Amino acid sequence: MTIRNLAAVDLGASSGRVMLASWQSDTQTLGIKEIHRFDNGFKPVGGHDCWDLDGLEKEILTGLTKLGNNVFPLDGIGIDTWGVDYVLLDEQGARVGEAVSYRDHRTDGVMAQVTAELGYQSLYRHTGIQFLPFNTLYQLKALCAQTPDIIPRVAHFLMIPDYFTYRLTGKMNREYTNASTTQMLNLQNGDWDQSLLDYLGIPRRWFGTPRLPGNTVGEWTGPSGRRVPVIAVASHDTASAVVASPLKDRHSAYLSSGTWSLMGFESDVPYNSEQALAANITNEGGVSGTYRVLKNIMGLWLLQRICREQNLTDLPALIAQAAAEPPFASLINPNDDGFLNPPSMVDAIRAACRETGQPVPQTDAALARTVLDSLALCYRRVLQELSQLRGAKLNHLYIVGGGCQNQLLNQLCADICQIPVTAGPVEATTLGNVGCQLMTLGDVPDLACWRRIVERSFPPRHFSPRRVPELAAVWQRFKEICHFQQETAI
Repeated sequence: MTIRNLAAVDLGASSGRVMLASWQSDTQTLGIKEIHRFDNGFKPVGGHDCWDLDGLEKEILTGLTKLGNNVFPLDGIGIDTWGVDYVLLDEQGARVGEAVSYRDHRTDGVMAQVTAELGYQSLYRHTGIQFLPFNTLYQLKALCAQTPDIIPRVAHFLMIPDYFTYRLTGKMNREYTNASTTQMLNLQNGDWDQSLLDYLGIPRRWFGTPRLPGNTVGEWTGPSGRRVPVIAVASHDTASAVVASPLKDRHSAYLSSGTWSLMGFESDVPYNSEQALAANITNEGGVSGTYRVLKNIMGLWLLQRICREQNLTDLPALIAQAAAEPPFASLINPNDDGFLNPPSMVDAIRAACRETGQPVPQTDAALARTVLDSLALCYRRVLQELSQLRGAKLNHLYIVGGGCQNQLLNQLCADICQIPVTAGPVEATTLGNVGCQLMTLGDVPDLACWRRIVERSFPPRHFSPRRVPELAAVWQRFKEICHFQQETAI
């Protein structure tokens, strides 16, 4: 019998947690417990929105210190975070400049410049990554143009989870799944694309070699002197969430629901055809040689901002009030760049409704209903695009992550997409992080086995599609609002 105690450090764009997972091999019993939770968010520094890396490191160490004692002797630590953002270090390992958030406006207009100079088709053929204005490629282009004086001081480039792994171990690792979000890896060989580095004028020596998840990077020495292995998990939080998604076959799609919604399917091959480019589909790295063929959707960020601006703390109550609102009264395009980081999300939503000649939502519940209806319709559109790309209808959607607790949105998704929806696990990212650690330690043989363990340990909820008589008219109105050029078969 093997008993493992594992720490999963899960950093999101709005909060972070240090979680304890307990695993007993003979009974395949799995349990997780939150040990330490803390807020996260960017702060203004020198006119930019930046991450507080020192504050985050302090919180991570606080959580690990609670665990790193004789009560819970740890067998492993894994760290996952959001993608695209990075840290620059000098030769001595000290930070150079700030860790600027992807929501900062320094990249405004940069994607248009880069794609004009390199060409959409060429860039997509090389990387297979979705065009988003905050991709690391455009962040580095902005860095070189706006602060060229810091470039000579830089010796190392690390993604956010690799930076915190370095801080724990003193060892540098470039984990593949997070590196794949940068739009700078070559899709064919999984290494940094030299032509893009040449275009930026950045030396190759900054970047090291991307490594697949599953290696032990180094050790963290806890307060008791115990040395704990720090394992490179699928460090992009969505990659970890997909590890814990109970996908069954090639007709299954996943939706990692949180601040962002990421919908896609798992594939052994990438999709970077003209059709994939037209749909702006991304091919990010997964575990066990897989690709996450997916699309980013703005997600519950819109609802989070509404709650923050309106000082709303009871989210379940807000969702219950939204459920009582008339459906589809007003619709928006959740993926509009105007919702990325507006001064006021409430004002931005109301302005969008006003500009499209729709009723302007006045109450908090009406605003929330507008967001949830619009998200479900956006999910339908992306599901259509993914089905057409795969050449087979995706007929079951697995929603994982914190957003899967939103039962109204789950049911709306089933109704509007007209497919069964399975919701859970809530802690998918943590469970994927833990699964990668256990596979690295040899306690779990493969991905399929881990998914069975997760589904058995955390039974999901099921939502069946209901008939929506007005769906055709609503769908047509949504397409007009979003300026979709053509229908996509599903």
